[in-house]
Amino acid sequence: MKNKLLIIILLALFSNLLYAKEEAALYTVKTLSLKLASKAVWEAIKDCRAKGYSVAVAVVDRGGNLQAYLRDRFAGPHTTETAIRKAWTANSFRQSTADLAALLKDGSIPNQVQHNPGALLVGGGVLIRHQGSIIGGIGVSGAPPGKSEKDSIDGACAQAGINAIQDEIEFAE
Repeated sequence: MKNKLLIIILLALFSNLLYAKEEAALYTVKTLSLKLASKAVWEAIKDCRAKGYSVAVAVVDRGGNLQAYLRDRFAGPHTTETAIRKAWTANSFRQSTADLAALLKDGSIPNQVQHNPGALLVGGGVLIRHQGSIIGGIGVSGAPPGKSEKDSIDGACAQAGINAIQDEIEFAE
């Protein structure tokens, strides 16, 4: 009888430990403020302007929702949707669109990936991170392609937008 009681007590204690390690019902996520998202968009446009290109730039939050967007006055009509899709694709697939394009080209990912609704696997979409976590993506469209996807002018302008807010992101709480 004592052994049974001891086993029951041990099982009860053990089950409490299992529940104690269970995931919390709610959790907190970080997202860019509208001010920082807008600043990233504007700085990317300014970087492309300095290089002689008129572009559209979009920032999406970690859920893929459009957070900030600007189109320079001479950017083509296709650049609106393209910038949004590049930002969404980088965020959704958790890597830059230039990397995705290279993986597609060398056959490391299936050809069907490029047909995912909304996906656009060309350079110009870059992840925005905070302390290693993805908090969104930025997409730029309108500059001509570089020598390779890795040399994308759109991607360089997107990175300039991120660089302009990186210090504010890193020191944010």
